[in-house]
Parts: sequence; C-alpha cells; structure tokens
Amino acid sequence: MYPLLRLLTTSIRALRAPAMPPDGVAETHFRCRPWDLDMFMEMNNGRVLTLYDLGRFDFAIRSGLAKTLKQQGWGLVVAGSTVRYRKRIKLFDSVTIRTQVVGIDERWIYVKQSMWLKGEPASSVLLRTGVTSQGRSVKAEQVIKAMGMPDWKPAPSDWPKAWIESESLRPWPPVHSQTTDTNSL
Repeated sequence: MYPLLRLLTTSIRALRAPAMPPDGVAETHFRCRPWDLDMFMEMNNGRVLTLYDLGRFDFAIRSGLAKTLKQQGWGLVVAGSTVRYRKRIKLFDSVTIRTQVVGIDERWIYVKQSMWLKGEPASSVLLRTGVTSQGRSVKAEQVIKAMGMPDWKPAPSDWPKAWIESESLRPWPPVHSQTTDTNSL
C-alpha cells in the first residue's frame, strides 16, 4: 500500500521548510517502520523506491517545481532508473534521503538520490524523469523556462552520462531469447 500518511507529512514538512534552488540537494528524513520490512526483516526494495518518490516530492515542493506543475497542469513521470543497494535498512533505522538534479537534456531531467544511515550510504538511484501534459512529454527546456530559470541546464557528470548512453543501446520492446525448461523434460 502506498504510504499516504508519509506523503502527507512529507508534503507538509516541505511546505514549511525553507525554499531551495533547483540545483540544491534536498534532504528528507524517515524511520524504517514495520510495514516497510520484507520477510528478511529489512526494508523491502519496492519500499525503498517508494520512499525515493517521497524524496522527489519534497524536492519538487521546496524547489518550486511542484508549484510550476500545478500552474501548468503538468505531471511527473519516471522513465528509467538504475539502483544500487549496499547496506541493509532495518526496523526503526533513521534514514536520510538526499535528492539532486544531476543533468538535463532536451527531454529528460536526471535525478540522483541516495539513502544514508548514520552517515553511511545504504543505496542510490539514478533516474530519468520527465514532465508530462495530457499524456505527452514536455520538453525540459520548457519546464525550466516555466520555473524562471531558462539558462539552467546542468550537464551530467561522467557516470550519469555513461548510463544515459548505455540506455540508448537497450532494446525496446524487450527481447527475450528462447530457453529450455529442463524441469519439464
């Protein structure tokens, strides 16, 4: 189930927090709750991605993006991601999520997020995100212009750039090779 109460409290905190520039790093804080756990008593990987959503909502509100989206009638979409998990998050662990825009191209806004436990990284995600209007993509240039920052266009650093390039090689629709199920022989 989607954490609606966390969404509400995150939104209220973000509205009360100081505004931040879109090129800043937003920090959001959570505690791992029993309903975040999987059968191994650690935070479920699906919940990790959901909490990253909330970190992006905090960022959008504090940077002014949410206000622009509302004014324009636009929405947000995630079009791709790559995640790295390195440290288990356990019950009642205090988690800090850091969110930052790391690049913009013609169509996409690239966002880097990470989860931290006691100053140690637990996971990180790089996302290709976009803005939509009536089911179609809005050019990134149009978004940053509507936010009043027409000259802001951060270029991705080496590893986001390499990921972006590798994604262009990924086949779509997905191609699966034929395999033989040896258990059915």
